[in-house]
Amino acid sequence: MNRTFATLAASCISLAILFLAAPRDAGAQDWFKTGTGLGVTKARLAAPDEAARSTEAQPLEKTFHEVLWADLEYCGILDLVSPSFYPVQVPSQPTELKAEDWAAAPANAYMIAYGNITIEGANMAVAGFLSDLHNPTAAPALQKIYRGAATDNDARRLAHQFADDIVAVLSGGLPGIAQTQIAYVGAKSGNKEIWLMDYDGANQRQVSHLRSISLTPRWSPDATRIAFTCYVPFRSVTSAQICIYSTSSDRLIGFPRYRGTNSSPAWAPDGSQIAFMSSQGGDPEIYIADSDGSHLHRITFAVGVNTSPAWNPKTGKQLVFVSDRGGEPVLYLSNSDGSNVEKIDLPDMGYVIDPAWSPNGQLLAFSWRRPTGNYDIYVMDIVGHQLVELTRDQGRNERPSWAPDGRHLVFESTRTGARQIWSMLADGTQPRQLTSQGQNESPNWSPK
Repeated sequence: MNRTFATLAASCISLAILFLAAPRDAGAQDWFKTGTGLGVTKARLAAPDEAARSTEAQPLEKTFHEVLWADLEYCGILDLVSPSFYPVQVPSQPTELKAEDWAAAPANAYMIAYGNITIEGANMAVAGFLSDLHNPTAAPALQKIYRGAATDNDARRLAHQFADDIVAVLSGGLPGIAQTQIAYVGAKSGNKEIWLMDYDGANQRQVSHLRSISLTPRWSPDATRIAFTCYVPFRSVTSAQICIYSTSSDRLIGFPRYRGTNSSPAWAPDGSQIAFMSSQGGDPEIYIADSDGSHLHRITFAVGVNTSPAWNPKTGKQLVFVSDRGGEPVLYLSNSDGSNVEKIDLPDMGYVIDPAWSPNGQLLAFSWRRPTGNYDIYVMDIVGHQLVELTRDQGRNERPSWAPDGRHLVFESTRTGARQIWSMLADGTQPRQLTSQGQNESPNWSPK
């Protein structure tokens, strides 16, 4: 058994990441864009400032608009028109819209998102509209009132809601990701604990307080629970176990303890089961239990380390996992009951770790250290085994996790020196650093 890999799997030592978009041929672009939803023509959208109906509304409008613009710019399906091309008159409601001015050069916009903000006492109301500039007589494609407290936090929240609604309309119903969260491991409190943040890095807060080591957080499919690796006492010995945090009750909920090392939990797509690595029988193997820990059974039987299981989210009938049964750690695919195990062949040697399925079950993201390179993020078509390299030779790039829209990935990287959380479009473009304080690792994107 490879000692380095065994130590990695047994203690769940987090790895680090970074990225740089790599060139790829036209053939690769076809399957890749289809699988990620990034191959469609982008709608050209104008998004002018919202009208502040009072002096009190002006600072909240600024927050709202900045967040809305950032959400739309990063969604992956829109081409935002530069404000320098906007007409002088900006609409605040449909009756004020002069569609021909916005559809003509230099704006050449196809759609426009606009609205107004009203403050009444401690409450805020945002009227949001989305109109088709090439069909000006039609009713707005979206018209909705967003309500909240007259606070900066609620201005952010309502902007995320409006952005997600716009994306849903323009993507054929697939929701946006502006209201999603990312779970990750942070050490800002002195110990490795589970933290949460908004998808754009805002509102970072610690949710576990075990004062030991917490690793590998994984969201449940309904986003109400987070399973993770925790180091807690069991039979007078502190060892790696599976812990579950409830986001609704803000507390840990029960899950059985087992002897040996237990780590790398992964939820079944329906939330009824959890797969994880356990050495309770000797070598680290993959086990599956019901979400309450009952009906535990082992599904791998191979000498070496078997770890990092991940369910196919579309079918629930396949697992991909990492095993060094043949020497170096590589990916294996099996049925969810452990049958029909097959190695996923790659065109080169090296360590392959951190597999993550795309939401449509067509693509696998993983970290791969080839013999001549660093750990970098790759995406593979699970049927044809075609590859795209998303990051290249800037530190260590590991722990990829897909956003629920299939158009974004989050990962950890050492590109700035310290281990931090980054996100990017699923083609490797538009990198964003989400954390900056301390060391942060092992991100996992919420499913909603």
